[in-house]
Amino acid sequence: MGKKGGGKKGGKASGDGSGGGGGDAKSKGKGSGGKKGAGTNVEVRHILCEKHSKAMQALEQLRQAYKPADGGKPQTGYSTWIKVASEFSEDKAKSGGNLGWMARGSMVGPFQDAAFALEVSKPNGPVIFTDPPVKTKFGYHIIMVTNKK
Repeated sequence: MGKKGGGKKGGKASGDGSGGGGGDAKSKGKGSGGKKGAGTNVEVRHILCEKHSKAMQALEQLRQAYKPADGGKPQTGYSTWIKVASEFSEDKAKSGGNLGWMARGSMVGPFQDAAFALEVSKPNGPVIFTDPPVKTKFGYHIIMVTNKK
């Protein structure tokens, strides 16, 4: 697993949010509250699947809810994310994929880049996640950021 970090509330970083490739992940910029590249800590959730095909099934369910192709109104809030994480994620599934607070440097490679590049998803607003999944040595991650500081 990845580097252990003091950036996660309640203990060490799980290390499963690390390494790999994929996603549009440049961590430049300043600000917070939904701005890309903000801060030095992110509160992050992920869905981790060892196999690409399983990650794509999870991603398709998220797309149907949050990015409907039929022009329908996208869902808001985390309920669908938590349901999909519970069904598909091979790590942290019981907590909706919640990794808690992670400090810059406690994650490795593109997982970190993707997490800091994402805009913040709000409980009553749009849910923003990595599409395509981010590849790491642990599998494929679909990442959502719920806060930055």
